[in-house]
Amino acid sequence: MGKPKKKDLPDLSHLCVPGTEIAVRATPKAARNAIVAAEGVLKISVTAVPENGKANDAIRRLLAAAMGTAASRLELRRGAAARDKLFVYQGAD
Repeated sequence: MGKPKKKDLPDLSHLCVPGTEIAVRATPKAARNAIVAAEGVLKISVTAVPENGKANDAIRRLLAAAMGTAASRLELRRGAAARDKLFVYQGAD
């Protein structure tokens, strides 16, 4: 996955509050990387395949880019092997 362009992503900087839980509906092996907000959940499509955590890493990087933070600040709390995932923003140390 190439580095996503900030202009192609929605502004999710309002989610950068420590402890914020971010519900995600993942779509791996998509035609392109995208984030769409719908019904209290973020629908994130990535081109990465769901093998060995590649799709989870791609989702984490794409979400972090839209939030304007480092990917290491996002923790995958639930859903490592499922389409419905829960990320938690850890905040700055």
